Amino acid sequence: QVQLVESGGGLVQPGGSLRLSCAASGRTFSSYGMGWFRQAPGKEREFVAAISWSGGTTYYADSVKGRFTISRDDAKNTLYLQMNSLKPEDTAVYYCAATHQIWAITTTTRDYDYWGQGTQVTVSS
Repeated sequence: QVQLVESGGGLVQPGGSLRLSCAASGRTFSSYGMGWFRQAPGKEREFVAAISWSGGTTYYADSVKGRFTISRDDAKNTLYLQMNSLKPEDTAVYYCAATHQIWAITTTTRDYDYWGQGTQVTVSS
């Protein structure tokens, strides 16, 4: 089992940047596939980015491709999401999640076994 705690959210102007972090407890962080999801008010939770257990494979939603970068530091048990060129439509609560499914990257919320509590990102002038 793993516990996840996100941080790094906040208010940023359009075009700005933020880096989200997700600290994981437990000694098996490196054995999980990891992902970032987001949920805006009145909308369903949607996939943002995912990274394989090895860190060698990443995958992004089309809406963030080229602007966001997912990475992991297994020595620090931490997952990151670097967000650049932020847009108002990126406003949402961002969640990190861990999955036991390591044979392929998954973008489906139901495939993820553990979730953090979320961190608010607001992009507004």
